[in-house]
Amino acid sequence: MSNTEVIPPKQIQPKSLADYLDVLSRIAFEAGLSGRVVEAKWDDIRRAFHGFDPERVARMTPRAVDKLVEDQRVIRSRSKIEATIANAETLLELDEEHKGFKRYLRAHADFESTAKDLRKRFKFIGDNGAYRFLWIVGEKVPPYHEWEESRGRTAERVTRPRRRA
Repeated sequence: MSNTEVIPPKQIQPKSLADYLDVLSRIAFEAGLSGRVVEAKWDDIRRAFHGFDPERVARMTPRAVDKLVEDQRVIRSRSKIEATIANAETLLELDEEHKGFKRYLRAHADFESTAKDLRKRFKFIGDNGAYRFLWIVGEKVPPYHEWEESRGRTAERVTRPRRRA
């Protein structure tokens, strides 16, 4: 028996498209960065992106992007800022096309096809990000250890020691 356990991220019940965009954006901003760095700036990032209201985010201009790149309160990655705007546009398109973003998520045959489509459509969402996104928003995902093993990986790098009883 292993003395480590995987600590899953907190799940939510999305109440609006803003909740989905918030999760997608957080995953994108965490790509290549410490989660602690992103956590420390997340409230300011959320404010900068209008609470992740996808309609407002999708309308952000190149001038707004330039201002955010200069704002020390946020993570000043132009590519991640622009990805957030592009992801808002994609989210709105899929919501309209499928008459609901949740319907889009459930329009695929299985987890693998959903994850593949997310990776294709959304910027800064890779294999791990797609799994995390689907888990956090409460969609069906395979057990984490099985998913990791199916990719030839182990969960050792994201574990913490289990407390002994």
